[in-house]
Amino acid sequence: MHYKKIIAITVLFFLLILSLFSCGGKKNENSDKKIFHYNELAGISSLDPAASRNTENIWAVNQLFNGLVQMDDKLSIEPCIAKRWEISEDGKTYTFHLRNDVFFHDHKLFKDGKGRKVTATDFVFSFSRLFDPKVSSALSLLDNIDRIQKGGFESTNDSTFVIYLKENFSPFLGILTMKYFSVVPQEIVNNYKEDFRKNPVGTGPFSFKMWEEGTQLTMIKNPNYFEKDANNNPLPYLDAVSISFIKDKETSFMQFMKGDLDMISGMDAFNPSEVLDDKGKLKPFYKKKFVLQTQPYLGTDYLGFLIDEKESSVKNSPTTNRNVRRAINYAIDREKIIKYFHKNLGVPATAGFIPAALPSYNPNKVKGFNYNPDKARELLLEAGYPGGKNLPEIYLFCTETYTDMFEFIQSELAESGIKIKIMVEKPSVLTQAIASNEIPFFRKSWIGDYPDEENFMSLFYSKNFSPKGFNYTHYSNPIFDKCYEQARNSLNDSIKISLYQKMDQMLIDDAPIVPLYYGEVVRLVSHKISDLNTNPMNLLNLKQVKKN
Repeated sequence: MHYKKIIAITVLFFLLILSLFSCGGKKNENSDKKIFHYNELAGISSLDPAASRNTENIWAVNQLFNGLVQMDDKLSIEPCIAKRWEISEDGKTYTFHLRNDVFFHDHKLFKDGKGRKVTATDFVFSFSRLFDPKVSSALSLLDNIDRIQKGGFESTNDSTFVIYLKENFSPFLGILTMKYFSVVPQEIVNNYKEDFRKNPVGTGPFSFKMWEEGTQLTMIKNPNYFEKDANNNPLPYLDAVSISFIKDKETSFMQFMKGDLDMISGMDAFNPSEVLDDKGKLKPFYKKKFVLQTQPYLGTDYLGFLIDEKESSVKNSPTTNRNVRRAINYAIDREKIIKYFHKNLGVPATAGFIPAALPSYNPNKVKGFNYNPDKARELLLEAGYPGGKNLPEIYLFCTETYTDMFEFIQSELAESGIKIKIMVEKPSVLTQAIASNEIPFFRKSWIGDYPDEENFMSLFYSKNFSPKGFNYTHYSNPIFDKCYEQARNSLNDSIKISLYQKMDQMLIDDAPIVPLYYGEVVRLVSHKISDLNTNPMNLLNLKQVKKN
């Protein structure tokens, strides 16, 4: 018996060792796959293009869907599903001619499970559903444009899609690059209804595989994708995209350092003081680990004044005085904000509200506010507050993320005799309060929805007063309004640029805002990744990305 037990134990031990070696030697089925991994700190709420209102959703939707047109990395508009288009002389009719080789992703609800060809009727359906408030977050955009109308879409045949505008609107093609205007299949949407958000079917370079909300989202290569590279090779090169949802930025950064993530985006996603030197460059240790990508961003961070004295929240507020607002502008050193709080990444907003990434940006044409405390004190004297005497304390509302920067601003204003009290609110509370006209002085940022100055100037058009629109300051200037209307109706780029510069200078002169800085796209990218380009919209394009 003892001998048999020894034999049995020996055999079991041998089998155990064999199994361990076989497990260790088994090739991971994904080991040779080229998978791009990134983390989304903020989470994703929907994969339906109609709900692509924030960066998190837009990035994922951009991999799954296409529209009529698209932007290149310099914000030029290029063909996509539409191979060409014509615009009528009056600028009111847009006729798009569609490619005949674009198919929706394979899905069990299509005949034989194979994706069918996209037709103009699909665009009529896709655009029309954007007017349904239960479906779309684009409704406020459409209301404020006031050019696109429900029923203004027509498919004259399978490959011709026509849009009719009520009036000429020069930024319209740029608007069509927004992911809202992606094409979706009616039969799939009608089947899933509100659950289309987690069962997306599009035409993009990647198709939906699985989404465990709050944990992981996986998209796989679309073998039938219609776009090719310059050498006529099929896109995309990657086999899949995997998105994690780690909420802690330190943990996310450690995953990146381990090689489990291929990219980190935004300065909020890592500790800049740890990674970057005082000139905004990678510290020597990290140069070996990854690449830093930066470029001007289509965004402006600013402070806003609600200047509408009809609103009860601003009655008796000193910021209704133009000279007080201008004094605040002159009392802030924007160069130091960029240096000390942004590691020299970004551009001080000393040339108006329109950011550096757009054509009309020109410091020689728009003279903004530079740091000049003597001028600030002079303006306070003109306002009736010599040295800040009798000037009431001004409440500045912001979120916790920006308290260090605003404590610096608070100290700078104090040197000019302007007393500021910082009021910290939760982001959701602050957003609602600003939109409801409850706060006279607040921190805000505006990120371009589409690549046109009109999008930035619309914040100050008098017909866009909040809460319906995005004119949170309630700035109203008839001359500004006239220039705005001329610019948005003009098809002449040089005339538009001149008008936008004139409008931007009006904002500086009337000071309903304190432009602080123009943003910067910041990404940390693994050395394994190539051809991951940046663009001023910070749109994530993965269709031409390669992974070693």
